Amino acid sequence: MARRATVVGSGPNGLAAAVALARAGYQVRIVEAGPTVGGGVRTSDLTLPGFHHDVCSAVHPAALSSPFFRAFGLHRIDWIVPEASFAHPLDDRPAAIAWRDLDRTVAGLGVDGARWRALVRPLNTHLDGVVDFTGHQLLRMPRHPVTAARFGARALQMGTRIGRGTFRDVAADALWAGVAAHANSSLPSVAASASALYLLAHAHSTGWAFPRGGAQSIADALADDLRANGGVIDVGHRVSDLSNLDWGDADAGDLLLLDTSPRLALTLPGVPSSYARAVRGYRYGPAAAKVDFALDGPVPWTDPDVLASPTVHLGGTRAEVEASENAVAAGAVSDRPYVLAVQPSILDDSRAPAGAHVLWAYLHVPAGSTLDPTELVTRQVERFAPGFRDRILASHAMSAAERQAYNPADVGGDILGGAFTFAQAVRRPVVSRTPWRTPMRGVYLASASTPPGPGVHGMPGWYAAQQALTDNAGVQPTLDDLFG
Repeated sequence: MARRATVVGSGPNGLAAAVALARAGYQVRIVEAGPTVGGGVRTSDLTLPGFHHDVCSAVHPAALSSPFFRAFGLHRIDWIVPEASFAHPLDDRPAAIAWRDLDRTVAGLGVDGARWRALVRPLNTHLDGVVDFTGHQLLRMPRHPVTAARFGARALQMGTRIGRGTFRDVAADALWAGVAAHANSSLPSVAASASALYLLAHAHSTGWAFPRGGAQSIADALADDLRANGGVIDVGHRVSDLSNLDWGDADAGDLLLLDTSPRLALTLPGVPSSYARAVRGYRYGPAAAKVDFALDGPVPWTDPDVLASPTVHLGGTRAEVEASENAVAAGAVSDRPYVLAVQPSILDDSRAPAGAHVLWAYLHVPAGSTLDPTELVTRQVERFAPGFRDRILASHAMSAAERQAYNPADVGGDILGGAFTFAQAVRRPVVSRTPWRTPMRGVYLASASTPPGPGVHGMPGWYAAQQALTDNAGVQPTLDDLFG
């Protein structure tokens, strides 16, 4: 009889783990709480029929460089790679734009162009080294030590107040702040700067891609491969207590992988007290409150060049962005918050009826917040796109509290799987060279709460599956072994 593997959660990491295990010969079953497969990569008509909104993630900077997705086959998903990775509108002057072409970006940044190039060029031209260094747990020797050293030096430089003197003009300063704010932490910080450098290395190389038709395309491609290899997906089955889940016999080599909060593992019998303390001590960060809009036309940006970029950072100057993020870290929300917006329909006409568009946007809020973000987001978009409010046909909001109810893995509405700090880059969720393995035999963590952390790249799921297969067979499989 084939060994069994049960995966709880069908986000990209759970699906990646399930696909790897099925290809290794396991009889795989995914248990998913939602009505459809996908977790953080779902697409739904949230507002009006025919308007297809990404429920959670929308743009995936790490997808095209992901070792897992490269092995799985990037061609299985219709990726759109924009010429502009992200834009940052400014008051009373042209927007700052991070084009995929670094030279074009440098030309647009004027006096700061050379400094931007010096910051990014050693990383974007050695993207494999950046991915290797940041794409695993940090308690190991990097394969590309020179790139790792350059990355670390730049993170330290930009993550302190000294880094505020790097640029001379508001445009480059704002462009940097907008990407650093993805980390949803106080600014400046070394961890947020490391996140920004990672995103910038991709912005000026592989680009910030997204799938035609919406994020659901990623889940569907993975689910199709799983089913083709004998796996099954059980949707509409919420697991809140693992002691009631029939996942097999660890002594017989059966496996349980959790694409969930690590806290769910503590509902198993026989959890060592030291491990339980470590998992309970793992910190979650601030949250995201999101709103989706159905529009009767494109966003009327004051600077029309912003329509070249699906991803838009709204927040004004660097000082404004940092004030907004620091307010959230202190438990408040700014009246002029940092907003991360995505307008996928400017390049993907399958997302809305002819002539219409969708806009995806979120702002950061304290954990567990019940704030409806609709008005704050609308005002910030209107600030840089007068007349936006008149374009709105319908909207759909999800507060941080509602996000946790929708997906309990997003503790308090934290969409990053844990507070984004330097300490938790090492401790995710425990300090270990094999953080995907739990002390309970046959049980593994496969979520963004394990290295290499958040993002749609499938790597936590792959590492969990690889660890499980290694522990059971004594030989570490490679991606080529399963997909070559």
